Amino acid sequence: MARANRSPALDAPKTVRGSFVPRFRSRDRFGRFTEAIARGMGTPWFIIILTVFVALWMTYNSIAEQTGWWRFDSAALGFTALTLILSLQASYAAPLILLAQNRQDDRDRVQIEQDRQRAERNLADTEYLAREVVALRLAMRELATKDFLRSELRSLLEELDEERTARAAAAEAEEGAAG
Repeated sequence: MARANRSPALDAPKTVRGSFVPRFRSRDRFGRFTEAIARGMGTPWFIIILTVFVALWMTYNSIAEQTGWWRFDSAALGFTALTLILSLQASYAAPLILLAQNRQDDRDRVQIEQDRQRAERNLADTEYLAREVVALRLAMRELATKDFLRSELRSLLEELDEERTARAAAAEAEEGAAG
């Protein structure tokens, strides 16, 4: 009876609430995201923009210190905020680059396996064709060549000539005996 008084929300697992962190529905989407960032960091434009940003940061804070403007990083302290920002950027860049590199390694592994399978199929096809060529060559050797046919025809003609001469000699002998 005590169980009937409980609310159904306590009997069911807690529902997943929305999160501040963006959810990636698949590892592939997150992988593409990391590759896009890694590709962006590997461009000359990224280096140029980062260099301009650092130069502007240092210039503004150096001038602001001398003129009394509001500054947000001190040159006397070695631009601590800029150092922290660049360290933070580097600490995120390294794992993203490694993730992108791991994905590329996985793609390379799949490509190598496909190449290996294709090479095996090509080898099997080549061996089959080689066996077929050998069989054709053997069959061609068993076929009569032009020279063989000519020699056979010559020997047949010689035999026919011998038979004619033998018949002619026999016919003359019969005529001579009869006449």
